[in-house]
Amino acid sequence: MNSLNLAFLGDAVHTLFIRSKFVTDDLTAGSLHRMSAKYCKASAQSEALKKIEPILTEEEREVVRKARNAKTHDAPKNATLVDYKRATCFEALVGYLYISKNFNRLEEILNKTLEELT
Repeated sequence: MNSLNLAFLGDAVHTLFIRSKFVTDDLTAGSLHRMSAKYCKASAQSEALKKIEPILTEEEREVVRKARNAKTHDAPKNATLVDYKRATCFEALVGYLYISKNFNRLEEILNKTLEELT
């Protein structure tokens, strides 16, 4: 699957992961949306990639490399081009792990991005 399709899938998986971490009866849907948006924007996903880069396998690094070199046709709206490209790499990795059914590794990586928050 091409990198941008993996990123499309990875964005949905990451968003679901974040939303499931924060959902509680104490918060309204609007509050939950604002909270999850902080973690699902390009700058936050770029930072998430920085956190996990040291623990990536060679295979995972290759997925990130291919995504970095993918030709995107969208211009970033509220992000720098660097953050946008790094976010695409992060999303592609998440999509790759999901489509590969490597759920243990996916959970490990996604939890690592939240480590300092808990």
